[in-house]
Amino acid sequence: MFTELMPLLAQRTVLITVVRDSDNTIRATVVPKRTSETENTALSTPLSFVGTPEALDRDFAKELAGYVDTHRQLSSTLAQAKAEMEAAAKAAQEEAKRKADEKRKAKSLPSTPATAAVAQPAASAGADPAPAATSNLFGATPAEPAQSQQPGGFRL
Repeated sequence: MFTELMPLLAQRTVLITVVRDSDNTIRATVVPKRTSETENTALSTPLSFVGTPEALDRDFAKELAGYVDTHRQLSSTLAQAKAEMEAAAKAAQEEAKRKADEKRKAKSLPSTPATAAVAQPAASAGADPAPAATSNLFGATPAEPAQSQQPGGFRL
């Protein structure tokens, strides 16, 4: 019985109570204590076994070994799930920060039409240029000739 308890005892304190349940039966209860207040309560689920002294002598160690194995698997699974959730949360936070940084950078960049006007070649400045195409929301459109301007310099 104690050999089967050793893996569980390596991780936590275990309380064992043995009481007489009736005239010919005994109740043996094994309660693993929580290692911290934040630990999942499933890891402190007790094992209670009721039987005759002969049945306990025969089966209790085998049942206890199965309980300890299940307890260790549950502990491992909970630790793995916690690590995966923490990694997913960290990745989501990093993605949100990256998107916020991209938005911030996009707002701080100068508009492209102003830089295009500065980049015009100096050789064509003296010549009478042909009407240039301008872009709008619906695609490129040819520029209107100068005589279509209204008084005051406004275009229609």
